[in-house]
Amino acid sequence: MSISLSSLILLPIWISMAQIQQGGPDEKEKTTALKDLLSRIDLDELMKKDEPPLDFPDTLEGFEYAFNEKGQLRHIKTGEPFVFNYQEDLHRWNQKRYEALGEIITKYVYELLEKDCNLKKISIPVDATESEPKSFIFMSEDALTNPQKLMVLIHGSGVVRAGQWARRLIINEDLDSGTQIPFIKRAMDEGYGVIVLNPNENYIEVEKPKIHVQSSSDSSDEPAEKRERKDKVSKETKKRRDFYEKYRNPQREKEMMQLYIRENGSPEEHAIYVWDHFIAQSAAENVFFVAHSYGGLAFVELMIQREADVKSKVTAVALTDSVHNVWHQEAGKTIREWMRENCCNWVSSSEPLDTSVESMLPDCPRVSADTGCFVILKKKKKKRKKEHVSIPGKKRYWQNDS
Repeated sequence: MSISLSSLILLPIWISMAQIQQGGPDEKEKTTALKDLLSRIDLDELMKKDEPPLDFPDTLEGFEYAFNEKGQLRHIKTGEPFVFNYQEDLHRWNQKRYEALGEIITKYVYELLEKDCNLKKISIPVDATESEPKSFIFMSEDALTNPQKLMVLIHGSGVVRAGQWARRLIINEDLDSGTQIPFIKRAMDEGYGVIVLNPNENYIEVEKPKIHVQSSSDSSDEPAEKRERKDKVSKETKKRRDFYEKYRNPQREKEMMQLYIRENGSPEEHAIYVWDHFIAQSAAENVFFVAHSYGGLAFVELMIQREADVKSKVTAVALTDSVHNVWHQEAGKTIREWMRENCCNWVSSSEPLDTSVESMLPDCPRVSADTGCFVILKKKKKKRKKEHVSIPGKKRYWQNDS
């Protein structure tokens, strides 16, 4: 029979409470203090004391994983898929390990965009100083000069970055399932220029500077007795804080602060910035958007802010499980009418592909996605032709953004 570390730590407190339950006012006060202490201790956080160090590899090889010829993530030695529960009963540590692997995969996808898709990495803001926070997007060589057509890809919310649809699918399925690479390659084969947005790269993180608070007794004209009382309270507060911190953060993870990227501090800001500085400046007669999940909301916000420009340049929009809401976003009647004619939202459904799905919102049609498909919408002599190109072996693209 084993006793958990948290039980051993809390046992003396429970015993003390039991011993003073029947006492007088002083004992009841102690009971209240002990209950307050218990309420402040998070048992999940307490278990961090048993964790191995949060020190993970910074390469796929360090994790002993690699992508095989099918684009599947497999263990180098065993050939097995990724295992989340690497350490039994240590969910937080396993999650941190998963996140560390996810960051490596994000960089890996960036490399694929440049090497396999021949996209250029473009830093933004375009006029950023050397010291200020920056983000970036990816573009094909002809993105701004292609006179005919331009494809713009926007992923959803969460941990995904440029070139990804869903990290979970990359890790558990394959690269074709979770990345935008099949879309990019097919679009370029069809003669499209391509721009890949990066709407979740809104800030950089830096270590939070330590603030040294000067003691009130150093610069105060208060009476000595009052200063002593304040100092005593301050010391007691620090003692309690250090006690809780010992259990809350045994790994001593660094406290970080966020420095937001100018004019790109949110997915909506990012979409507008890329439109103003790149898409609107492109030579393409017809611009096409593919926007997934929150990317659809970002597109609708772009249209609200740049309605006339979008209408004049965008030919059609393929949304996938879009979370936009024309009522909450206060999209006007003219925008809703344009969306009904020029947008289509493929949603998760067991119905056959393109089967109409009921919608409560008066905007674009909703149809079943059924299986993954790459949608190209062409404009020819004022008529739009939809061309669906199925990707073999794909179970379902539009799952989630995690």
